[in-house]
Amino acid sequence: MAHAAKQVLVSGSSGLVGSEVCSFFHVRGFQVHGIDNNQRAVFFGPQGDTRWNQFRLSQGLPNFVHHEIDIRDRKGIRDLVAALKPDLIVHAAAQPSHDRSAAIPFEDFDTNAVGTLNLLEANRQVNVDVPFIHMSTNKVYGDGPNGIARQELTTRWDFADPAFLRGIPESFPIDQTRHSPFGASKVAADIMVQEYGRYYDMPSCCLRGGCITGPNHSGVELHGFLSFLIKCHLEGVEYKIFGYKGKQVRDNIHSEDAARFIYSFFKAPRCGEVYNLGGGKENSCSILEAFEIASEFSGKKQIFSYREENRPGDHICYYSDLSKMRSHYPDWDITLSLPDIVSQIVRGWKSR
Repeated sequence: MAHAAKQVLVSGSSGLVGSEVCSFFHVRGFQVHGIDNNQRAVFFGPQGDTRWNQFRLSQGLPNFVHHEIDIRDRKGIRDLVAALKPDLIVHAAAQPSHDRSAAIPFEDFDTNAVGTLNLLEANRQVNVDVPFIHMSTNKVYGDGPNGIARQELTTRWDFADPAFLRGIPESFPIDQTRHSPFGASKVAADIMVQEYGRYYDMPSCCLRGGCITGPNHSGVELHGFLSFLIKCHLEGVEYKIFGYKGKQVRDNIHSEDAARFIYSFFKAPRCGEVYNLGGGKENSCSILEAFEIASEFSGKKQIFSYREENRPGDHICYYSDLSKMRSHYPDWDITLSLPDIVSQIVRGWKSR
């Protein structure tokens, strides 16, 4: 007799990471259930709309089911988890912008912190042994990384302290620093996921993402740095640089590599773990360097303007130390380079 397919429940399924996880697990024989209510369009306007991605999944994945639920709906979430009894929960829904959070602090906290708790508690009540993977953020470190000694190079800032030559480790402190309301709400969610792992022995982890990106990213000015930059580049639209001479650095990881790590964790889960999920130093670039990479694919120069004032709490230099991830899951590593990522994003925007 055939065994029933395993089920994965993905919140934020129409977003970049959520949709990638849906596709990845579908290929591996899972029944995929997605939670999404297109709240990104409410947060960011028409440019943030993700319905196109929802339709792409519904049309392309026979074993995908969409659930139009707001993660702030405690009863709706509890009833869905109880009905499905999933084998894995991947929580990728969020209000993702620290700029936007300052204008909508209640919506931000209710979505990021309370929404996470709704899913955690539903999972605990139904089956505490089901792994819970939370897409956290490097903003839990606030602007603490800006206090690391750094050096100014021709096209980027970089760490000068030898302790951070491989990037920011998971042991970096998260308190006594400026987070933005978004960072604070994500800290609350992050700590709660860890606590459910430690207190209730729920298999769980927080993936503190850097710039997770890819061709299905609906990048906007307030969130989705590389995707939005390339969109501006292709359309000949002015890109606004906010401070730091355009030399601020981010590490970029393709959403497929993020999904691959999620699968590795599912196969060998741990309780209450934390991982910095980024592209590492090899996949890092500054804004100025991203302009150059984009130009290599298009043959034209980026139009941009510069404002001396930086965004509050913005990281000057940030890239993830991937040592812990590689140590715990030696079968996992980065497979897509920065040029690979840019090439795919270019094709993605052109195809829409």
